[in-house]
Amino acid sequence: MTKSASPPVTQAPLPFVDDYLPALLAQASHLISGEFHRVVNDHGFNVSEWRVLASLAGGHSASIGRLAAVTVMKQPTVTRVLDRMEASGHVERIANPGDRRFTLVRITPAGSRLVARLIRLAREHERRVLEPFGLARAADLKSTLKQMIAMHKNLAVEPDADEFVRAAPVPATARRRGAVAGRVAQGGRLSRKSSTARANGPGN
Repeated sequence: MTKSASPPVTQAPLPFVDDYLPALLAQASHLISGEFHRVVNDHGFNVSEWRVLASLAGGHSASIGRLAAVTVMKQPTVTRVLDRMEASGHVERIANPGDRRFTLVRITPAGSRLVARLIRLAREHERRVLEPFGLARAADLKSTLKQMIAMHKNLAVEPDADEFVRAAPVPATARRRGAVAGRVAQGGRLSRKSSTARANGPGN
């Protein structure tokens, strides 16, 4: 008697977010950046300040819009961070020679000295993260990410949470409840007006 072949064992599919590129990128960024952010905090900076300083390192000036894109922050947030950093002498606003309606931001010598130490530590942390994969794979990973950023930087628009709430459709049950409440309120006002008119009488 021959034994029947066992059916092949099929693996359960991975949860969607465990095999979805944006989710994987977000998780990797959160975990790896979080490790270094503790170092940033130990040196007296918050994450927003570190991102601005790192973006301006090397003496390159940038517009507030450019800083917002590179640091992944909204422009009003970047403006508030720059106000604090300018007061502490780490950055300065300068006129844009190409368009004086807009200002540029650049790092000061004091800011450069401070961020230089953090950049050395950041490079050491990056080396430890990439070392298990080898130099070639690390270089390929960076190259791929740079290409992805270049291809998509003008396409992505970050939705505003408040705008989403305002644009969200109102459920039909809520609309009906609102309409009933409006009719009840209007009926109450009409009833009060009618009672007042009867009490005052004509000519009063």
